[in-house]
Amino acid sequence: MDAFFNYTGTFAKMSSGSRDALTAVALQMELPKGQILLRPGAICHYIHFIEKGLSRTFYIKNGKDVTDWISTENSFAVSIVSFISRQPDRRGIELLEDSILWAISWQDLENLCSQHHEIEHLGRMLVGSGIMQLQQRFDELHFATALQRYQTLMQLHPTLISRVPLGVIASYLGITQETLSRIRKSPRPLKGKRK
Repeated sequence: MDAFFNYTGTFAKMSSGSRDALTAVALQMELPKGQILLRPGAICHYIHFIEKGLSRTFYIKNGKDVTDWISTENSFAVSIVSFISRQPDRRGIELLEDSILWAISWQDLENLCSQHHEIEHLGRMLVGSGIMQLQQRFDELHFATALQRYQTLMQLHPTLISRVPLGVIASYLGITQETLSRIRKSPRPLKGKRK
């Protein structure tokens, strides 16, 4: 769980006791590409930390498969609304690559939060970070151009274009695959002022 603690250490420091308590309930999973972690319409019982691999969060709208989140290494794959509310979510989570994950159940996390203030604090920090990411995603989809969304994705995750099917990337960016192809073929705008 070194990768997990290296990542979460940027949000909150934990004592060896809290780290040991989390390690004791975390389940390491090695799962194949295509594995469904959460089926649409189900309750999310686990939060998954991705040590290696990729996942996508998706939903079906008017018979169309829509990707609304991609989780990479050192991030979480979870339906945060379902995990917290204990209600079913319309979204599902699918692995895009063979992956190594660490899973912690809702019940185990609840128990640890009541016993360890540091773990409760970490949970609040992670939820706050997740809310900020969701707001940034919302703003990006509503205020950025397709080109700007693509450029941001490539700045943050330059390897995704070779790891994720183009149809999934286009769906995530909220554009058609044809538009994505045009963006990728067009020359990039120059940065700075021309002399």
